[in-house]
Amino acid sequence: MPVLSPLEKGLHWVGRTLCSVPPGLQTALTGGPVVIDGQTLEPELTLLLRATERIERQRPTAPELLRIQQNRSARAAGGPPDALVTRDLVFGSLRARHYPAEEGAPLLVFFHGGGFVFGDLDSHDAPCRILARHGEMHVLAIDYRLAPENAYPAAVEDGIAALRWAQENARKLGADPARVGVGGDSAGGNLSAVVSQITRDDRPPAAQLLVYPATSRRRPWRSLELFGTGFFLTHETIDWFFRQYTGPDHERPETPDPRIDPLENPDLSRLPPALVVTAGFDPLRDEGEAYAEALRNAGNRAVTRRFPSLLHGFINMAGMSRTCHDATVEIAGRARMLFAS
Repeated sequence: MPVLSPLEKGLHWVGRTLCSVPPGLQTALTGGPVVIDGQTLEPELTLLLRATERIERQRPTAPELLRIQQNRSARAAGGPPDALVTRDLVFGSLRARHYPAEEGAPLLVFFHGGGFVFGDLDSHDAPCRILARHGEMHVLAIDYRLAPENAYPAAVEDGIAALRWAQENARKLGADPARVGVGGDSAGGNLSAVVSQITRDDRPPAAQLLVYPATSRRRPWRSLELFGTGFFLTHETIDWFFRQYTGPDHERPETPDPRIDPLENPDLSRLPPALVVTAGFDPLRDEGEAYAEALRNAGNRAVTRRFPSLLHGFINMAGMSRTCHDATVEIAGRARMLFAS
């Protein structure tokens, strides 16, 4: 269970205070509403963006320093943990955290976001608690290996190993072994999609929860053009993450590798039911929705839920923003329904 440092507590208080300002005043403080592509950004998120612009300009580029800063920010945004008692586990070389639910409930193996470079069990503790509590499911968060120290395919290998361990040990965790799914946000959504594809012929997951997933770096997405600057996740940062993940000597092959770009798999049939969540002001919005459409076109059940007023990373802001909290609660409920089919 994470314990916030005094600095993280202070950052959390500042964020909560900004988000509690009346919407009219929030809009006035930021110079008016942000309207792009027919969508209006939540005023509280606009205020948070403006407050963090200076910090973003000073963001370090060394992976180890970026990791420290981003994990600290995520813990601060998530806030103090609730009363749910969790248990940290180790299997093989992987660390994990179990968020319990009632006996026989489904189990979601969760892969955190962070561009494959940052994120850990504490950075995504808050959204995992919401998924477990409001989704009425067990959650097993995975601390997979990070780039650039462990570049592709290390995270994919860890994802498969985590799914297999969860399937074999679900009953020991109090979960239903027939209902073990995968899920994650951003890079974790990518891993969930990739793991689902790789394992579909041999004990695939029962469901996949893909929250603003990265699905292809090979196409000129309109959302990347619209929101690639000024909304936390930038075009430049996405490219940097990709280089860290694939390794400094990686040359993009003429034939796409679906284990990196799952949307480019020519065969998307026979995959688990999916919930694909996107945010209106997210550069990854269009590729996530394109993946859901491709899943449906291949005969799979895939539900898309866009939150038009939110931006990338909103599930990590649930401890500061009531709007982000409510959206994450809704995702938890919808994820629970995936296991009902």
